[in-house]
Amino acid sequence: MKAQQTITTHGGTLTVYEHESRVTGTVMQFAAFIPPQAEKGPVPCLWYLSGLTCTWANVIEKGGILAAAAKHGIAVIAPDTSPRGDDVANDDGYDLGQGAGFYLTATQDPWAPHFKMDQYIMDELQAMVRDTLPIDPERQGITGHSMGGHGAMTLHLKHPNLYKTCSAFAPISAPSHCPWGEKAFTVYLRTDKAQWSAYDASALVTTQPSKAHILIDQGASDQFLAEQLKHDVFEAAAKDSGQAYTLKYHEGYDHSYYFVSTFMDDHVRHHAESL
Repeated sequence: MKAQQTITTHGGTLTVYEHESRVTGTVMQFAAFIPPQAEKGPVPCLWYLSGLTCTWANVIEKGGILAAAAKHGIAVIAPDTSPRGDDVANDDGYDLGQGAGFYLTATQDPWAPHFKMDQYIMDELQAMVRDTLPIDPERQGITGHSMGGHGAMTLHLKHPNLYKTCSAFAPISAPSHCPWGEKAFTVYLRTDKAQWSAYDASALVTTQPSKAHILIDQGASDQFLAEQLKHDVFEAAAKDSGQAYTLKYHEGYDHSYYFVSTFMDDHVRHHAESL
């Protein structure tokens, strides 16, 4: 991997890396923040997965995550949301194609050759980060916003021994039951809903709850709350399975990074205290 830019900030170092991905078959970028505490040895690591239309830059520039990470002594890894490039399949809609990878492995053409974001994050990027950056691989957590919150919860529930802590901002909690998820899953995975459950937190938590306490923050004035996020489906499944979670609603807050940045310190602290 090659550093594209390195910036000193909050006493630590933010680096944007670029590399050829063997998993996606494209050039990929991600951002890594190493806090000043890493000078004394490896630090915990928090993965942040972004939402629809976003890149690594959204949370880095607007989410307030760097100040919180420096304060709590935790590294941050922010991947992109999809493969990109002229030869990569795309769609005119903002909720499908480039910028909308949904953290899954597509099985249908023309998406299957490149759209493998869960494999990319879990296998390839995980190994690169572990081998080159001063993080403790035994102390990793994962969080995200909207589509990225969906990704964070599903990756945590499937890999609880790797991502030991989990939180989410306004996640798509039950994508099999909302327009965003139904559209993406149908295109990427076919209409066979049996395949969808592997990428649906409300389904995963039914059969494999984790030992972690999942923190979810949600704006009560979120324009997508009723139609797209479906927390009631996840809550019912989590209660039945015994999954520990906290879901907080905040009056007046919407789906934007104004909301995310307001509660970012709470989330970073949630991870740092357990890691």
